[in-house]
Amino acid sequence: MSKLPSVFLGACAALLVAACASTALQSAWFDTSYQGGAFKRVLVVGVGSNIANRRVFEDIFAHRLSATGTQGIPGYQFLADEARANEPGWNAGVAQSGADGLLLVRLLGVDTKTHVYTTMMPGPMYGPYYGPWWGPSMVAVPQVTQYDIAHVETSLFDVKTKRVVWAGTTQTFNPSTVAEETPGFADLIIGQLASRGLVTAPQ
Repeated sequence: MSKLPSVFLGACAALLVAACASTALQSAWFDTSYQGGAFKRVLVVGVGSNIANRRVFEDIFAHRLSATGTQGIPGYQFLADEARANEPGWNAGVAQSGADGLLLVRLLGVDTKTHVYTTMMPGPMYGPYYGPWWGPSMVAVPQVTQYDIAHVETSLFDVKTKRVVWAGTTQTFNPSTVAEETPGFADLIIGQLASRGLVTAPQ
């Protein structure tokens, strides 16, 4: 019976590593000197080479933001690929959007981690010359599981001053697709911004 906790904990560890796909805030900074109040229109810009993923991200995040009362604007509507590559085009696109805030989100990298643990499993039955008949022995079986951690940096700029007013880094465990991960990521970031009075608080 003393071996059962090891079996149970090992199984739980495997399930947690395999099923975990959530985003957590790792660090955040806020400009306490900012006195501009909540932003009304925020241009959401994802940084990345995959155009499809970038647009899916910007659409979903902007939609989640708009649902709170702060208008979210997908960056691709005003920032074409060529405009993102040069400062004059960037500035013109941001100005054309009419946004007073700009949310810049970029993937810093993805790390692959390895988790090794031991599970106690029933071993072979023994005969009368090698041990009791009433139960199998327990054998330690090593288990190896790999999982990914995506590191993302998010910065909110005041368009008028071009200053960062909030910045944070997050980790997403076992990320799947952009479409599946963005809603939870957006809700986390929006909640953080709302707590600082930078966007309308979700209802």
